[in-house]
Amino acid sequence: MELATKGQLRWGFLRWAAVTVPLILLLGFASSQVAPSGGKSAWYQSLTKPAVNPPDWVFPVAWSLLYVLLGLALAMILNARGARHRGLAIGLFVVQMALNLAWTPIFFGAHKVLAALILLIAIFVVALIATIVFGRIRSAAAWLMVPYLAWLCFAGGLNWQILQLNPGADTLVPQSSDAQMTI
Repeated sequence: MELATKGQLRWGFLRWAAVTVPLILLLGFASSQVAPSGGKSAWYQSLTKPAVNPPDWVFPVAWSLLYVLLGLALAMILNARGARHRGLAIGLFVVQMALNLAWTPIFFGAHKVLAALILLIAIFVVALIATIVFGRIRSAAAWLMVPYLAWLCFAGGLNWQILQLNPGADTLVPQSSDAQMTI
C-alpha cells in the first residue's frame, strides 16, 4: 500500500472541490427558484418580520458563502479515501443537504411556516451529527460546517418568530397590487 504525497492529497482535494462547490451552489440556486423574485413574493412581503430580520440582500450572500464552505467540507471528506466512517459522513451530508433544499419550497412555495420550522430542526440535527462524524475524519471539515450550524440556529429563530408574529400565515392571501377594487 502506497501513501499519497501531500501534493497528491492537495490535488485530490482541489479536484473534488472543483465539483462539490459548484454543485452545491447550483443545487441551492435551483431550490431558491421556487420562491418568486428570490423570495420576495407578495405572500412573504405581507408577513410581519421580527426586528432581527436582516435585509433581503443578506440571505443570498450568506447562503452562497455557506454553500461554498459546505462544498469544501464535503470535498475534504470525499478526498479522505479509506477513512473510517467516510461513507456514513457522506450519507449524512447528502441527507441534510436534501432536507436543506426542501426548506425553500416548503416555506416560500407552500407557505408552511410550521412545517418549515420542523424541517429546520431536522436539518440542524442531521447536520450536527454529520459535523461530528466529519470531525472524526478531518477536523478542518467539521470546522467548515460550524458557520452553517450557526446560521441554521439563526434561521430557526427567524422562522420561529415569523410563525409567532403571523398566526395562520399558511392561509394568508395577500392583496395583489394589480387587483382593482370594484364597488
